[in-house]
Amino acid sequence: MRRVLCIEDDEVTAREIASELTQAGFSVDWVADGREGLVKALSEPWDAITLDRMLPNVDGLAIVTAMRAASVDTPVLMISALSDVDERVRGLRAGGDDYLTKPFASEEMSARLEVLLRRQNAAAAREGVLRFEDLQMDLISRQVQRAGRELKLLPTEFKLLELLMKHPAQVLTRTMIFEAVWGYHFDPGTNLIDVHLGRLRRKVDPPGERALIQTVRGAGYALRGD
Repeated sequence: MRRVLCIEDDEVTAREIASELTQAGFSVDWVADGREGLVKALSEPWDAITLDRMLPNVDGLAIVTAMRAASVDTPVLMISALSDVDERVRGLRAGGDDYLTKPFASEEMSARLEVLLRRQNAAAAREGVLRFEDLQMDLISRQVQRAGRELKLLPTEFKLLELLMKHPAQVLTRTMIFEAVWGYHFDPGTNLIDVHLGRLRRKVDPPGERALIQTVRGAGYALRGD
């Protein structure tokens, strides 16, 4: 199920967005505070984000600017009561992918989000290659290299690394990884993730190489260059 983060301080608007997107087949998380929204936008994988322009603590422009600075390319639909041209231009230049003014029709909001997702999927399909630091994954040939050295990955290892590379620097919880790679609800008693991640790490991060796959204690795993 595609995941959307709704960052909106008006409860009525947030419920309207969540209701429409849930009917369209999305899973929607809502946060009303800008600071909390920024943390979630940077630390979790999302298929798309709806972002209010005016928020408490951290405003929408600061959130999308921080996302792009951190190389988080999640599609962002900015939503705002500020409808003049200058404000729309500011939102798009800051990194927003589209700008919708309030009041809006729920069906239009949902349709715009679908368009953003189609654009992103088409771009990824055309490129066909994921890159992070000296790590490269060809999604067509299914070849993986680090610093020019080919890595022989098993299918599950490939899926794990693909998930990490599609969400660089973002912390993926065990539940997220389990559901994305194995396709069913997380069983806290299983050690599948540990076994496969251990094998993947030995191939991606052998002795002498800087570790890219990192454990975030108490949270999950992330692909990081620091």
